[in-house]
Amino acid sequence: MKHYDYIVIGAGSAGCVIANRLSANAATQVLLVEAGGPDKNMYIHIPAGCPKLHKSDIDWGNETEPQKHVANRKIYLPRGKTLGGCSSTNYMAYVRGNKEDYNDWEKLGNKGWSYEEVLPYFKKSENNEDINNEYHHQGGELNVCYSKRFSTPYAKIFIDACKDEGFKENHDYNGEEQAGVSMFQNTIKKGKRNSTAVAFLNPIKHRKNLTILTHTLTKRIIVEDGEAKGIEVVNKKGDAENYLANKEVIVSAGSFNSPQILMLSGIGDREELKKHGITCTQHLPGVGKNLQDHLMYALGGSTKKQDAQNHHLKIVDQVTDLTKYLLLKKGALTQGPLESVAFGCTSLSPDRVDYQFHYASFNLGANNEADIYDMDTYPKKDGVTILPTLLRPKSRGTVSLRSNDPNDKVVIDPNFLSAHEDRQVLIEAGRKAIKVLKNKRFTDVLEELYKGSKIESDEDFLEYIKENLETVYHPVGTCKMGQDDMAVVDERLKVHGIDRLRVIDASIMPTIVSGNTNAPTIMIGEKGADMILMDAQQSVQGEKLLSELNTLQLDHREKIVLKNDGSKEIES
Repeated sequence: MKHYDYIVIGAGSAGCVIANRLSANAATQVLLVEAGGPDKNMYIHIPAGCPKLHKSDIDWGNETEPQKHVANRKIYLPRGKTLGGCSSTNYMAYVRGNKEDYNDWEKLGNKGWSYEEVLPYFKKSENNEDINNEYHHQGGELNVCYSKRFSTPYAKIFIDACKDEGFKENHDYNGEEQAGVSMFQNTIKKGKRNSTAVAFLNPIKHRKNLTILTHTLTKRIIVEDGEAKGIEVVNKKGDAENYLANKEVIVSAGSFNSPQILMLSGIGDREELKKHGITCTQHLPGVGKNLQDHLMYALGGSTKKQDAQNHHLKIVDQVTDLTKYLLLKKGALTQGPLESVAFGCTSLSPDRVDYQFHYASFNLGANNEADIYDMDTYPKKDGVTILPTLLRPKSRGTVSLRSNDPNDKVVIDPNFLSAHEDRQVLIEAGRKAIKVLKNKRFTDVLEELYKGSKIESDEDFLEYIKENLETVYHPVGTCKMGQDDMAVVDERLKVHGIDRLRVIDASIMPTIVSGNTNAPTIMIGEKGADMILMDAQQSVQGEKLLSELNTLQLDHREKIVLKNDGSKEIES
């Protein structure tokens, strides 16, 4: 049976960072376990190819239970199942959220998680090509930049129209202030996606002290006497294997799979585990609770000219674009679908951002008939789309076991739009988006506006929202950090009641951040890894001091006096 110092479950946005930092010490043996395969799919690395990754073999392919507040629809929930996790399949938006998001975490009893204290970890990872100030950094592993190799004319038109409608231009929504309109900052480098697998794992994957297992499903954490001892997995051949951890097991499997793994290991609500024949090793009723996500829907229209993005889907254009991309790393394929972004406030939160506009130069059809996760359904006629997005949802949902079989998908019930405030924010944000689309900047270039822009009553508009609502696939919160009865981990991300076990990923967020969640998850990976290393160092120092004290106590007649300057003195 193989032993490692640290076992990391999940090679996603946080897991790749953790594996990098822990294995930096050549004397430390690290095992990184990933259920998916290597990040070899061509469309992972081509920024414009991201829509082709959903509903593929590198996607977990989750969906919600029927949502009673959303026309009883089941809503698709993409999750990356490959090295890099969702950082290999997302739309590459680099957004940190609002400063007050993190101050709220600290106010909830999570010492060390204020904005001032997490900012250094955002900066540690970052290599920002375009912004050099106290909020950003050059030299980190993760490349961040504005699009330089391609943009449509509508990205700038969106910014100008937003300014006309009351938004201020804000070149750095990750800096002093979040509110305003800007081009997106992206995790792209030289025209290629810069996932955490590319940025953090590829440069160090040949370290002799780092073992990476792909196509390896974690069945459970081995827990004995209140302590995590290791993990049981099913390898790519279908055989069961055990790996033991000398120091810690770190769960970084994401907001759906991390609670699943904990529950399969007997960590969760006692009564729920009992239903599936699982012996409870630690009663933590908060496991799988507190699920939160961002929600969006589409408003848009068609353009008079074919100079947006849809026409690139034609076969002749695809060949031209791919040739230009492969030879020069230029053209439409170097940029993901998202070009510009705006952050604003509704009447429910006049002093703090509560909605976001994701802007894309894509046409989803007059009645939104295109499946946003399937580019083959997109019209070939060009157009534009604004996606009003709910940033601070009040609704809370759950993740629970379907069975005690780790191959079964979990039951996901986000309870979307159960809170009245969430519906109101989406309506107000949508009305603002319509004003932007009806601004002269757009009306001069648009051929027509589509259905959603023509609805008058709030009641009908809400029905439109329910019919077209999608998640932004930013699930968080299911192993939340805190000290209350529903908390799963403490402020050092240690699982309550179980030694040598941590959860380090987006599931630990007590409340969701006000923006795309990939950058905050990478920050959590950085901060979590630092905590592990600091705790290990303190443990070594403590053991060394104890050894010195034992050596100095030559017999029972002598005592050791620790002086104020830290020195030791023996008195008989």
